[in-house]
Amino acid sequence: MSASIFGDQFVGILRQENTATPLQTLVAQLFEESREDVYRYLLTLGLHPPLAQETVQEVFLRLYASLKKGEKIQNPRGWVFRVAHNHGLKVRAKQHSEEPFDPALEASLPHPLAGAEHELIERERMAGFRRAVEGLSEQQRRCLSLRMEGLRYPEIGSVLGISASAVGEFLRRAVTRLRKVRNE
Repeated sequence: MSASIFGDQFVGILRQENTATPLQTLVAQLFEESREDVYRYLLTLGLHPPLAQETVQEVFLRLYASLKKGEKIQNPRGWVFRVAHNHGLKVRAKQHSEEPFDPALEASLPHPLAGAEHELIERERMAGFRRAVEGLSEQQRRCLSLRMEGLRYPEIGSVLGISASAVGEFLRRAVTRLRKVRNE
């Protein structure tokens, strides 16, 4: 994903040529470092790509507003994912009349360099993996998605409102189930 998906306007507004405050610079830097991870996470929640892009920007605007008000945020990345999670669920509820983004669509497109047999085997393998992931509980899928984005157990727990030990248990069960499917 390139920076142009989000446009550089957001970062440009925050940095406003030589007039950027340290707070604006901090939020712009965190935006540049984390926006793609937050975007992918929002896609896993079922947001359409354009709505996910808007939600990413909204989350970072909320971060800036909160910091500007003087709110103390110990872990900005964790805060961003928690707000993205909560706001993403609200946005997803509003898009109920639209079909959710289907990541399987991209996987079903043929790769130009692969042979037909290889494509079929790969599609079957990925379909099996998708079914296994879909077979996980919603909490297991969310924990797994956030862990894949680099969040630690306490951060994931904070985002989802559960303990770090519960995160560990959800992840252990998810990985055990996915390994079982892989070995079949």
